[in-house]
Amino acid sequence: MPYNSARNPRPDEEMEGTMTALPTALYTAEQVRELDRRAIEEAGIPGIVLMKRAGRAALKALLDRWPEPVKITVYCGGGNNGGDGYIVAGLARERGIDAEIVQVAPAEKLKGDAERAWRYAREAGVAMTPFQEAPVPEAGIIVDAMLGTGIKGALRKPFDEAVAAVNSAGLPVMAVDIPSGLDSDTGVHGGSAVRAQVTPTFIGLKRGLFTGKGPAVVGEIVFDDLGTPDSIRPADEAATEILDLASLRSLLGPRPRDAHKGHYGHVMVIGGDQGFGGAVAMAAEAALRTGAGLVSAATRAEHVAAILARCPEVMALATASGQELEPHLDRPSVLVVGPGLGRSPWSEQLFQKAVASGLPLIIDADGLNILAQGRIGAGADADAGKWLLTPHPGEAARLLGCEPADIQADRFAAVRALQQKYGATVILKGAGSLVCGGGDEPVGLCTGGNPGMATGGMGDVLSGILGGLLAQGLSPGDAARLGVCLHARAADRAAGAGGERGLGATDLFHWLRREVNGL
Repeated sequence: MPYNSARNPRPDEEMEGTMTALPTALYTAEQVRELDRRAIEEAGIPGIVLMKRAGRAALKALLDRWPEPVKITVYCGGGNNGGDGYIVAGLARERGIDAEIVQVAPAEKLKGDAERAWRYAREAGVAMTPFQEAPVPEAGIIVDAMLGTGIKGALRKPFDEAVAAVNSAGLPVMAVDIPSGLDSDTGVHGGSAVRAQVTPTFIGLKRGLFTGKGPAVVGEIVFDDLGTPDSIRPADEAATEILDLASLRSLLGPRPRDAHKGHYGHVMVIGGDQGFGGAVAMAAEAALRTGAGLVSAATRAEHVAAILARCPEVMALATASGQELEPHLDRPSVLVVGPGLGRSPWSEQLFQKAVASGLPLIIDADGLNILAQGRIGAGADADAGKWLLTPHPGEAARLLGCEPADIQADRFAAVRALQQKYGATVILKGAGSLVCGGGDEPVGLCTGGNPGMATGGMGDVLSGILGGLLAQGLSPGDAARLGVCLHARAADRAAGAGGERGLGATDLFHWLRREVNGL
């Protein structure tokens, strides 16, 4: 997505923000620092000019959301993020808005552009109070400008106390560039972070805003390029990108008028051990609603009648063993193995036969757990390049032999490690689901979805969607990228229609069909 360009104003020249739609490229903190350096040294934009632009963009974001604040209280740290805050307060004061600064870091520690910003705010008449002497605000808007992209691990005093004060105030909060305490690379925090309603962010999008704990604390994200030129952001440098459903949906294309079911593949869902028939039924129906030409389900005999009653389009096969499954594996073009599969001898037999078939595989749920046990690997005849793994953090931890907390500590590293270990395309589910297909392609990040999806069966629906896309000829990587976006968007539309609480996995089917058709 193109960035806005702008002329370079004098340091004292007023400039309106150039808010844009979110670009797709996501960066680490180190990469953003490099973008800053290029803007200053190569594009010739002085650092104080960038800081004043950031302050103006932040104030614009605040006033767009809260047009008539009775007061703005800005918590400022000692670095450039604090400098942005001093600019915000000074600009607000010049507009006649009551503004006060709470100094979490003393002014004498300020250097360079941050010190210049402090002098500007002081000359504008902004009241400044050391944090230790400042009461918790009781009215207005709080601006968090304490800590920027360099924070790692737990907060130290007085910043931990300041974050607690901001969160306890019960007032609206805007975080400048990133909520204090949040790791901009991983989206984790060391126990606490500012909870904001809006976060204006600058120069380049920080990937930690969009995954892990990020979505829970950033609120609405708005972006401003600060008038920097496109040349500082080469398109091939970002190792992570936001997935765009509109462009991905075009992978399917229109269907010819002489189409028949054989053109769109045959998905077989394998699973549904005793007591888990619903999982295989949901996955099978999801494959159907996504557009697969034929869908079958290999499951325990006791589930066949229920599957046929719910969705008679699905060919339900009573399957008592791997030996019974084998003759049926010459029919499907794609296998979804794992929904409700269990971990019994029956489960392992079916999984082994699926792997030995050489067909493209979606491996989910207990299929992943069996894979993690190490008794069944890719094998000499299996092509893991045709596999798509869909672990949540707990399953990912078992696959990598670590703890779920290790996965969440750096989801980007985890999804790459999974891809490298198994050679498959991997979707690491969770807030800000990640897609890694290996090679030089960027990790894809899905920004859709909502807390209503925290319920049983959502993963089964996703696995069926992926199977349906593979059956229609998409590569594992394209199926993964489009599939997570369709799944999230259908869930968002279902939640929009009836609310997040009580959202069921089968509520997605109506919206899924509309989304896959671009309606």
